[in-house]
Amino acid sequence: MIKIGLDMMGGDFAPVEAVKGVAAFFAEHNKDIQLVLIGDEEKIKEQLTLHQLPAQGYTIVHASQVIEMHEHPTKALKEKQQSSIAIGFKLLASGETDAFISAGNTGAMMVGALFSIGAIEGILRPTIGAYMPRENGTIGLLLDVGLNADCKPENLNQFAILGSLYATHILKIDNPRVGLVNLGEEEGKGNLLAQATYPVLKENNLIQFVGNIEGRDILMDKADIMVCDGFTGNVVLKLAESIFDITQRRNIKDEHFDRFNFEAQGGVPVLGVAKPVIIGHGISHATAFKNMIVIASRMIEADLISKIRESFAVQD
Repeated sequence: MIKIGLDMMGGDFAPVEAVKGVAAFFAEHNKDIQLVLIGDEEKIKEQLTLHQLPAQGYTIVHASQVIEMHEHPTKALKEKQQSSIAIGFKLLASGETDAFISAGNTGAMMVGALFSIGAIEGILRPTIGAYMPRENGTIGLLLDVGLNADCKPENLNQFAILGSLYATHILKIDNPRVGLVNLGEEEGKGNLLAQATYPVLKENNLIQFVGNIEGRDILMDKADIMVCDGFTGNVVLKLAESIFDITQRRNIKDEHFDRFNFEAQGGVPVLGVAKPVIIGHGISHATAFKNMIVIASRMIEADLISKIRESFAVQD
């Protein structure tokens, strides 16, 4: 049986929306999955009374502390050993759960992932990506989007491999195309990082490299995996998020722009660490929590971590 740990205290609307997300997941999925709900037991049970959940579908692990959004990640994890995030990673590291999900402090999630389960051997830096809704109804994956502000060509090369594996096995994209985010299409364009990365991607036989892509291509069907440093990626991500906010404020109803709502995908995986870890937005609601559980279960069922290990063992 698959066991997925879920931080019930992470996010601005905890634990109410997390419980609603759990209820929505069980209502829509009949999978042999047990959720380990981590957080304040009394508050969780209070919300559970409002929903009918399969008794065999979940267990509760009490956590007496919460790492708040404003807290310093490393300091908070060290001082709050009984927090929902710290306990979540203990369960994951010990094998009591197969994946861990949280919409809490992103920094604490990253520190916890790196220090409790670590990176897969051969991976220099794990990465997080963001889904980019494209006009034709499909989605692309942009990475990195903030975890690695400064990068070297070998980092972007590994991001391309990680993204391609995720796209193939989780997003079900055959032969995903990799594009290098740049300020022009021609080879030789860009800053020193882009110029040095291009030939590395071009020679990588583990990916399907299609060359440079420009900013205007990110929301078009030009490449499935779009790689860049985390500084650039974060700027693009925040711009994309603002598109949804603007359409909502102006009451614009459009099928394409509605897909810019991050809740439609839930959260993003930390690619490159030794076990599945999913990070959600702090303002996640029920739909986002439900979809994060779906992503985690897909990663486990596809045995994505083993496939990543195999690819990087080949590199070595």
